[in-house]
Amino acid sequence: MPHRRALLAACLFSPMLGRAALAQAAWPNRPVRVGVPYPPGGSTDVLARAVAERLGAVISGASFVVDNRPGGAAVVGTQSVAQAAPDGYTLSLATNQTHAANAAMLRDLPYRPVEDFAPIGRIAEVHHALVVPANSPARTLAELAARGRTQRLTYASSGVGSASHVIAESLVKRERMQATHVPYRGGAQATTDTVGGVVDFFVSTWPQVVELVKDGKLRCLEIGAPRRLAELPAVPTAAEAGAPYLAVDAWFGQWAPAGTPAAVLEKLSAALVQVLAEPALVGQLQRIGFNAAPLPSTAFGAFQRAEVARWRELVELTGIRIEG
Repeated sequence: MPHRRALLAACLFSPMLGRAALAQAAWPNRPVRVGVPYPPGGSTDVLARAVAERLGAVISGASFVVDNRPGGAAVVGTQSVAQAAPDGYTLSLATNQTHAANAAMLRDLPYRPVEDFAPIGRIAEVHHALVVPANSPARTLAELAARGRTQRLTYASSGVGSASHVIAESLVKRERMQATHVPYRGGAQATTDTVGGVVDFFVSTWPQVVELVKDGKLRCLEIGAPRRLAELPAVPTAAEAGAPYLAVDAWFGQWAPAGTPAAVLEKLSAALVQVLAEPALVGQLQRIGFNAAPLPSTAFGAFQRAEVARWRELVELTGIRIEG
């Protein structure tokens, strides 16, 4: 009798176990959705598509489909990945906003940036730079800070709660400046008004302003890079300008929902590191303004946790919060 019960149990459960094992062993056997919580055509979307194409080429049988779900400070698309089945068929390609800054800035964030996700790897980073109009009397960061202590200045940002807002406000607070925030809907108009002298300064991503700095239409007072850039060697780093706290990069990475099988995560992480070592992809990313900055899953997880803490400090210093 015990043998018959055991045989019956085996007949009942072995098909389910067999199918589960086969599905995991055969991953991927259907398209993988890559959730991007930003609109099509933006920089993160372009990055996601470039990386998805290469991952599909190096992982046997893989097909990656980018799914743009913008909205709500990038919360909508990020939450959709957090709530997805942890089976390896839904990933997120997102940023420091979604997986570090939002945790500090949004009062009622409906997902947990660390606990609800499994890190796959960091992909790229973009430096920020402090620029002023070409005719600004401030030729150095120290001179700009000194002006701000004697008169009220204005500064642009690409939106309330954006990295450009938080970084600029940290400068104002640390240097005891007087300055009024002028938010824009994105960096393009903020850049245009800085060129036109409508505002006194702007903390921008480097790709947004590099050509204008080269053409002499903007003056760059510092760039948050670890060393001076070969293309503009006269521009000091944030540390050289006396403000190392301004070296806050925008960064981009890939995650899966928490609970995704370890074998799938390892395969994705290894493939991501592999493609980010390809000269062709590195060059492609550089042409659209990104610096390839691969970190495998474990190192990326530690990096993200440190960034969450860093953004909490920045939000505490600046007092900037947005309603979730």
